[in-house]
Amino acid sequence: MSINLYIVRHAIKERAIGDVPLTSDGILQAKLTSQYFSRISLSMILSSPLRRAQETAEYTASVHNLSIKIDNRLRERANWGDLPGQTFQEFVEMWDKCTKDPDYIPPFGDSARQACERMSSLLNELVKNLTSNTNILIVTHGGLITDYLVNTFPENVLNNLHPRFIAEQSNLIPECSITKLRFDKQSFIIEQFADIEHLKTKNFRR
Repeated sequence: MSINLYIVRHAIKERAIGDVPLTSDGILQAKLTSQYFSRISLSMILSSPLRRAQETAEYTASVHNLSIKIDNRLRERANWGDLPGQTFQEFVEMWDKCTKDPDYIPPFGDSARQACERMSSLLNELVKNLTSNTNILIVTHGGLITDYLVNTFPENVLNNLHPRFIAEQSNLIPECSITKLRFDKQSFIIEQFADIEHLKTKNFRR
């Protein structure tokens, strides 16, 4: 049995506080990503509850005529706007502290390790309940993807993906990049990391 999990970061979002939508460039990214997945038979699409992830997933869901399953375990570690009165600078400082110390629990949201644990619970649940070869699309957030990878795989494995993976983790997952995990028998293998080849035909403004 081999199960492929395609984990995609949401497309470019509006630079504003709260649960924001995609920009026009983000919509184009999401459409290009849906074209990539039009060649892959998907049995399920899951998304973070945040708007930017759901909007990204909608284009691929439409191509495959699939509904989107919303799972709260795919939400970001923290989202700017969840703590009333917090400035963006304060949010960034809090975020960076969580990144440096995976066990630091912020005033709202999760520690990096807690975020990894909920992502892991979802992935393990998925592979446990599937009994045949299948492909699943998961649309989530860059921080959650790196939280999962850093707290799951050995550093030497991560450094094969990027020579300073842990130190540079906050900059390694571009919008609409594709990270592919293959579950084969008892473990996950990283087969593709932060791939944006399907977006190379366009230049995007962030």
